[in-house]
Amino acid sequence: MVKVSKKIDKSQYETYVTLAGGRIRCLRCMARSVRSGEQCGKPAMKSSRTQKCTHHGGRPHSPEVLRRISEANTLHGESTKAAKEQYRQDAVNILHLEDAMRVLKMGEGPSLRGRKPAGYRGVYSEADVVRVISEMLLHRM
Repeated sequence: MVKVSKKIDKSQYETYVTLAGGRIRCLRCMARSVRSGEQCGKPAMKSSRTQKCTHHGGRPHSPEVLRRISEANTLHGESTKAAKEQYRQDAVNILHLEDAMRVLKMGEGPSLRGRKPAGYRGVYSEADVVRVISEMLLHRM
């Protein structure tokens, strides 16, 4: 079996790319395509330690910068982490109540289809109904 080396041979990479009709010469992104094996043609960011473009991970990752980007992209409070968590918890509660109604034979009809939200545990018996209701009462207080 042939041993494959994970080391990257930098001699096969083009270090610089010329833009604007040859008037601008800058560092070239060092990312390679897995499918074609060609090097990325975009210029690398100046702040990138790994000589990558913005598409391949050359953007700054400091917590302050990420916080500022998040604030700039927030148009309203409907998609904050807290709002998404509240929406997910409400979806879990609705599914639990629907399952409880089915177990207690209080309703008929099809159940909600699709992927269940994180934190959902099915309600299949009367003991599960008691567990779900007690959890809802504990979280309400």
